[in-house]
Amino acid sequence: MFVKIACHMAMQIRPMLETDLPAVLALWGRTEGVGLNESDTPPRLAAYLCRNPGASFVACDGVQGALLGAVLCGNDGRRGYLHHLAVAAEARCQGIGRSLVQACLEQLAKLDIAKCNIFVYATNTPGRAFWEKLGWFGRDDLLTMQILIGGV
Repeated sequence: MFVKIACHMAMQIRPMLETDLPAVLALWGRTEGVGLNESDTPPRLAAYLCRNPGASFVACDGVQGALLGAVLCGNDGRRGYLHHLAVAAEARCQGIGRSLVQACLEQLAKLDIAKCNIFVYATNTPGRAFWEKLGWFGRDDLLTMQILIGGV
């Protein structure tokens, strides 16, 4: 899908491919508020893409093909989850993040997934403001907990 963004540049939103992972990881690595860890390796991300085909998206410059943004999206059959939404610093405030989120939500709706969750660092004030602007809200009744499994 092609989308016109504020500066009248054509932008293509398309499903993320395994071949996109090096550029996507580089984008995430230089984006404040995106926390990468041992789960974010090319093999693990490729497996995630295989388990959730067509649900994660990238935004590319429609002319040069440069990566402008990326988001991981998946579901567990009941709820959707978005991870690592990032837009290149020089391409922000042009609707790219909003377009990536919309592509994910449309894909989840096709799968009859009624709710979607995200994780935002408590200290990521700009990230939280972005999500709230899109209508997302925090849950004060839930606490995220985690355990490391084996040699992960």
